[in-house]
Formats: sequence, structure tokens, C-alpha cells
Amino acid sequence: MELTDIQPLEKWIELEKKIISHCQIQSVTFNIDGARITDYVTWSNRICPVIKGSEKGGPFICAVAHMNMATQAQKTRQPVVQECDAGILKIVVPIFVDDEYVGTAGGCGRLPAGGEVDTFMINKTIGIDESELEALANDMGTMTPEEARACAEYVEQEIKQIVETFQAQQ
Repeated sequence: MELTDIQPLEKWIELEKKIISHCQIQSVTFNIDGARITDYVTWSNRICPVIKGSEKGGPFICAVAHMNMATQAQKTRQPVVQECDAGILKIVVPIFVDDEYVGTAGGCGRLPAGGEVDTFMINKTIGIDESELEALANDMGTMTPEEARACAEYVEQEIKQIVETFQAQQ
């Protein structure tokens, strides 16, 4: 089963927009292979598009974090809230239809309260000067653990409603 069997792409974009509005993070929906299913992008900071847009940043920072967290979410059937290697919070919520894992929804782009971007690691991965990275990260929003958990719960409830609506139509 594919995510687009559950609802059309336009509805997944609507979910992403809701997550952006509610959680103030960039949001994305991924299939089981870790590929985003929509082309809707709204960045919640200035550093993530630089990381994601670099030759090595997307594959070695973003994708690795997503695949590890998605695997954990799939195994536990619970949302996962962790930092990526760059120090940025990421929220991954599994999507199941009955017992079939079909993907994830969530987002990233804010720092944990009291956290900071790991400019050294990003510099070593993508080669951009640390001072430039610090300037890009200097106005990033933060999330307390409670805000991150509330965001994960919000996404989880939205997914639950989507799956229930799909199942009622079967």
C-alpha cells in the first residue's frame, strides 16, 4: 500500500501545511523508502536548506537521521523525537494502516531548548565555513521537550484521523 492509496497528494500537502502552522517546523511526508511524497517545501530556518541543498548534507545528515528515526518509529509504532547530527530537532511519526507500515509524517527545523547547531560537524560534512553556518543558525527557533512532544502528539492524532477516514471508506 502507498500513501497515495490512503489519500491524494493534495491531502498530504494539507497535512504538511497543518503541521507547519501548528508546530512551526518544516514538514514532510515520507514513504517507506524514505522518499518525500510531495514537493511542498516551507523552511522554518535558514540553515536547513543549505544543508539539504548541498551534495553531502542531504544524504549524510538529513537522510541518515530520517532513516534511523523512521526505523525506530516503525519498530515501536510510536513517534520519535530526537536531534539529527546537526543538533536540530526532528519529529518522525509512523503511519500504519492496520499492521502495515506505509510511511512517516513529521518535520524538523527548530533547536531543542538550550541546544545549538553543530556547526563543526556541518562544516566537516559540507565544507561551508563555520562562521557562515553560525550566521545562518543565529535566529533559529527552539522547542522545549513539552512542545516537541505536543507536536508529535498533534501529528499522531492527524494521522490517526486520516487512517480512520480511509478505513471507513473501505
